Amino acid sequence: MDRLLILADDLAQDVIEAAEAMGDDTLIEQINKMLEASSSTMQEAYMSSVRARIAETRARNFLEGRLRKAAADLEAQAKSEG
Repeated sequence: MDRLLILADDLAQDVIEAAEAMGDDTLIEQINKMLEASSSTMQEAYMSSVRARIAETRARNFLEGRLRKAAADLEAQAKSEG
């Protein structure tokens, strides 16, 4: 992976974690604007990583919820049958 992409992804991960820890959803955008002023290439890579990481987290949460529901449904079905 290109060094720029690694740096941008590492930064995205750190900023997302910091934003969650601080309860500050604006932190991601503040870093985005700072990067935009200094390096559009880094800014684009950072935002791509942010979007990908947030999308992956949402998808995993959705999947985990579906799996929990399926397990609960199977358990309820087993109890009702036996």
